[in-house]
Amino acid sequence: MGSIYLIRHGQASFGADDYDVLSPLGVQQAEILGDYLINTGVTLDACFSGDMLRQKDTALAALARFSAANLPAPGLSIDSAFNEIDVDSIIRLLLPKLADSEPNAINTLRNPLHNRAEFQRLFALIIQRWATEVDDIPQSLRWSTFTATVNAGLQRILDNAASTDQIGIFTSGGTITAFLHLLTGVAANKAFDLNWQIVNTSLSRLKFRDDSVVLTSFNSQAHLDLLKNKELITFR
Repeated sequence: MGSIYLIRHGQASFGADDYDVLSPLGVQQAEILGDYLINTGVTLDACFSGDMLRQKDTALAALARFSAANLPAPGLSIDSAFNEIDVDSIIRLLLPKLADSEPNAINTLRNPLHNRAEFQRLFALIIQRWATEVDDIPQSLRWSTFTATVNAGLQRILDNAASTDQIGIFTSGGTITAFLHLLTGVAANKAFDLNWQIVNTSLSRLKFRDDSVVLTSFNSQAHLDLLKNKELITFR
């Protein structure tokens, strides 16, 4: 059987003007992941990411560890099917619907570092509402459209993979949540309950034979736990 490793990007720049930039810790997490893959004997035959900087830079930092160890590593292929959910557009669309029940929502979402817990509560509320598709949402922004895009990306990989290939997909939490939904049938709201637990640079493993794909592990952070440094465990 072949394996696909779903890898969440390293810590990004939460609260900064441009979230889509790895923090120094995010780069370190990616390098630790690369060393862990080497030490556990994982050799990647192909590697993919979406076209977001935090995804690409996580992949490149991890793959650079293979080169530093004089080991072969694949080039990075870009497929926008593995991009993150368009969070900014979703918030703009649904935030007005919370105005009456959450009068402070706009200020909280504009200043996420002031109250992280409240930001997470409101963010989760919006995403859960979006995923249930109870509102009039443009087709291009719907959860069902997003999952169909992720599934199409997966199918492209399977169509071109050899039976024993080991493949890395460097992506984001929302995309991994879509994989959970697609592969296990778990409802979107339950999948997003798991989403909030996905650690930066965590590994989730799929195994495939032809077009049959199963989830065999989820959100492994062993590469970070081994270093016994809690500061390495981050969620954004």
